[in-house]
Amino acid sequence: MTRFIHDQFAKQYLEELLSPFGTVETGKTIAAEVQEVDVLFIANPESNRDRSSLGLLGQIAGNQSIFEPFRNAVQPKQIRSCLAKLYAIQSNEERKANRENTPLPEEEVITGWILTPTASTSLLDYFGATEDPIIGVKGVYSFPRGFKMGLIAIHQLPVNPETLSLRLLGKGRVQQQAVNEIQGLPDDNPWKLAALELLYNLRTILEVRQDLEPDDQELIMELSPLYLQRLEDATQRGIQQGLEQGVQQGNQQGQRLMIESMLQVKFGEVDAELAQIIDGLIELPALERTQLIMQLSRDEILARFANN
Repeated sequence: MTRFIHDQFAKQYLEELLSPFGTVETGKTIAAEVQEVDVLFIANPESNRDRSSLGLLGQIAGNQSIFEPFRNAVQPKQIRSCLAKLYAIQSNEERKANRENTPLPEEEVITGWILTPTASTSLLDYFGATEDPIIGVKGVYSFPRGFKMGLIAIHQLPVNPETLSLRLLGKGRVQQQAVNEIQGLPDDNPWKLAALELLYNLRTILEVRQDLEPDDQELIMELSPLYLQRLEDATQRGIQQGLEQGVQQGNQQGQRLMIESMLQVKFGEVDAELAQIIDGLIELPALERTQLIMQLSRDEILARFANN
């Protein structure tokens, strides 16, 4: 199953888009028992950056929010799990406020958002979720007010620039259309490059899997022209920089950029130790190096190249 791959992509994507506007933690552990929320966002009160470039995502993020993205349609037990994690975080925040004798206003209580491709009418009715009257966008639902939880049915969102950043987390044709729209964004769009880099990495990871679903196979085909164009651009940059080996060096530069991106996706950053093994990874066949990066831990991959 490739669900985990897409879950990782969704977390990294939301982290990349939201981090300019505040603190973002993925896999945030909460104390009630060993649980993790996928993405925790805390806005930076000192930031003067405008979140409007993110469209609907920037609007729903608020001052404090958690996001729980699902590759497939969310199920009742998963919604209950999201609610439990949200309440645990809320309780932690309220205890902290009590210790510091600083009452927590109701409007500042952290909110939760479930991101799911689809949600049936019966599921929404079961949890009392209705179309959010404040946001007023089709596909955006809120649970009863006191729950502080909302749900976005991505495939129901209207197709416009405001919803693009969220539609990329859909699947099938919805995601493929969003990929095409992102490609058409102006180059100065503040999140276009980050989204494309993560999509390139997602394509690379999916390509080596043997258990792909039809949606994933179609996504690879959709991303392939962009991926090849990226390598071609890297080649041209290498030529323009006067590299002695011309196209060959340009291709190496493209491979280096791709490997750096994959290492960053897997390990969070490319520090001095990881940077030292990039040359060794370039020498390996594409399939082998991708498998090494995706399957090995940081210590294992460093040990693999320790004597090189």
